[in-house]
Amino acid sequence: MGVEIKESTVADEEFEEMERFVRDYLAASVEGEDDGGRMRWYPWHSAEYRFNHILNVVDLATQIAEREGADTDVVRVAALFHDISKLEADQEVHAEEGARVAREYLNTHGDFPQSFVEQVCQVVADHSYQGPLADVSLETQSLIEADILDKVGANGTALMLLRMGYEARTHMDAAEMVERVLERGRDATGRVNSDAAESIAHKRLKRVKWFREWLESEVPEMDHSLEKR
Repeated sequence: MGVEIKESTVADEEFEEMERFVRDYLAASVEGEDDGGRMRWYPWHSAEYRFNHILNVVDLATQIAEREGADTDVVRVAALFHDISKLEADQEVHAEEGARVAREYLNTHGDFPQSFVEQVCQVVADHSYQGPLADVSLETQSLIEADILDKVGANGTALMLLRMGYEARTHMDAAEMVERVLERGRDATGRVNSDAAESIAHKRLKRVKWFREWLESEVPEMDHSLEKR
């Protein structure tokens, strides 16, 4: 008996149109803000950073969903919309606001099954859940794990080093800043639930450790007091 191939709910062209909508929505969220609003002068609060983060999460969440048997269409669309309201809504309600925007878009673009729309919106609304990931759907788990993992590894390290300038630090503090990424990665490894996410987390942590060791070996006066774990 052959394996049944599930037809995709979302065509490539439809997904590309969603990407454009999300990118434009984020850009419009910060237009006309003379004072920058919500620390917009930090690069990681910009529309460009937020869209890049979203694309990273789409890729990671899709990888996890494929390996864990989740509905990949639901996961990748939810990942695309999960932070769409991040720059205009308070942190506490951005997930619910993102679900509202996703519902409006999906109900007015294309002919998506209502069950699909509801599932996507539920995953978006639940992606800020802080409890055990075993208690949520596999689709929600895939998105939450991807959201966590994007802050670990090369991307998280680059952002943390960039932050040094805003904290008036010098390159001599680089090892300490990279250690923050490692601490975040250890926390992430402790929280993720799937084998796929754990594998990604361990690989990323290994690379960050190597980078910290490289820094310390080439900058003699760097602080070496950090505990090696």
